[in-house]
Amino acid sequence: MLSRLMSSSTRNLEREYSCTVRLLDDTEYTCTIQRDAKGQFLFDLICHHLNLLEKDYFGIRYVDPDKQRHWLEFTKSISKQMKSQPPFTMCLRVKLYPPDPAALKEEITRYLLFLQIKRDLYHGRLLCKTSDAAMLAAYILQAEIGDYDPGKHPEGYSSKFQFFPKHSERLERRIADIHKTELIGQTPETSELNFLQKAQSLETYGVDPHPCKDVSGNPAFLAFTPFGFVVLQGNKRVHFLKWNEVTKLKFEGKTFHVHANQKEDKKIILTYFAPTPEACKHLWKCGVENQAFYKLEKSSQVRTVSSSNLFFKGSRFRYSGRVAKEVMEQSAKIKREPPEIHRAGLVPSRSCPSITHGPRLSSVPRTRRRAVHISIMEGLESLRDSAHSTPVRSVSHSDSFLPRSRSHMADGGDRTPVIADDAYCPSDSVLPTPVADHGGGEPAASRHVNGAPCSIEEEKESEAGTPAAGESGAPGGRWAPTEGSGAESALSEVEQVNKFVLSVLRLLLVTIGLLFVLLLLLIVLTESDLDIAFLRDIRQTPEFEQFHYEYFCPLRRWFACKLRWVGALLIND
Repeated sequence: MLSRLMSSSTRNLEREYSCTVRLLDDTEYTCTIQRDAKGQFLFDLICHHLNLLEKDYFGIRYVDPDKQRHWLEFTKSISKQMKSQPPFTMCLRVKLYPPDPAALKEEITRYLLFLQIKRDLYHGRLLCKTSDAAMLAAYILQAEIGDYDPGKHPEGYSSKFQFFPKHSERLERRIADIHKTELIGQTPETSELNFLQKAQSLETYGVDPHPCKDVSGNPAFLAFTPFGFVVLQGNKRVHFLKWNEVTKLKFEGKTFHVHANQKEDKKIILTYFAPTPEACKHLWKCGVENQAFYKLEKSSQVRTVSSSNLFFKGSRFRYSGRVAKEVMEQSAKIKREPPEIHRAGLVPSRSCPSITHGPRLSSVPRTRRRAVHISIMEGLESLRDSAHSTPVRSVSHSDSFLPRSRSHMADGGDRTPVIADDAYCPSDSVLPTPVADHGGGEPAASRHVNGAPCSIEEEKESEAGTPAAGESGAPGGRWAPTEGSGAESALSEVEQVNKFVLSVLRLLLVTIGLLFVLLLLLIVLTESDLDIAFLRDIRQTPEFEQFHYEYFCPLRRWFACKLRWVGALLIND
């Protein structure tokens, strides 16, 4: 009896596994789910834990053992999507940014979006001129610690917070000045809303960059925003296509194509090369989902998309979910008491919804759980020790980014606006998307980054998916051409020739297969005695009878004659 109970419990354990999801405030939610559970089940558990109703903007991200990022597909089994062994580790992130954050119905949704954009700001994905950067950081300060209090906030208090990968003392002073004078009396929810509205007006709002190379081998970052498809190259936005201009997204191997129709029926095709076929497929899936979400009017218009024009090759993918317009309509119907959110260092209230599952980080995720009230010198030292490259320049050079508004962003792709003097390159993340690597690799050693422990595997991963500094050919982890770029271009040409040859061979094999099937059908029609209705109807048509007596019978006699002749030669020899 005891052995039966033990075997039964063992079988139940085999059917279940543990899953840990890191939330936007860096707390972790761990649950046990069935082995055949789909992604939607885990996502619903997390949304219930957060008391989140406007959940269509969010997704669960994971990294496979090859360091490739993926979004968890909710319609498929979790265990079949993961290439590693359980327990699994993933992250909750904003997947589809709302076009207008102020139109969100609930405070909890805006708060989670606020946490995500803080990450974007810190990791260099959200670019802005220094005046806007100071205002954004001041909003964060006001939301985190409230009004300025000389007794609690000594000189240089803003240096305890790391809002950007790098910034100067002059910018820190400007942040503190705005916080002291311009934001007095703002509640956390008001500061967060102002922060979101300011971030939404920036050109790179909602950008999740994918590193690629153009046809000349130059590095570029491709991204999808609520307003369209963007290509960032060097210090410029070289392409911007509105969603109503994009007609087709395709990929084959490492090659990614964007088909678009611009003014006066001008058709263009943009071609870029991803680092790996898996990265290219991830890029294509992200593009398909973003295009469906922002472009379509109804989810019933969503169609299954193929990555290739040929039916016998390529991937097929379908966006599963509601589109942006439907999400806004559904949000307007929400009627409930706002959920309570506890903000660290502030007294929670009914009008100030908060997440109740742990304290909040003091600025951006620069530490796993570092206290807000660290010393000023410790904060400055951690800033100096930070080795992140960043597109945000020192304020000693005045405003480093040209101001851009949404009206400029909505213009066509004829202009090439300068984003910054430095090349756009999202920096490596301090607390990146975790990698659940349980293979036989290196042990999970840990070290301190900016005073907080995090695993080596986590340090290797960038939230933006850029290569690590030690793996790239340029300082700061930038994906720049190295001395061997000529060999790389030659290799890419060989790969393109091989792809062309393989495509021709596939086409030839399919053609031969079709001809063989037609030949078998012809033999069945002419030589067999099968009395099937559709075969009988074909045999009785005048065209088939003419073909049979005028062409097929002479051909059969000629073929039989040749066979007899060849047989006679073989016998005589």
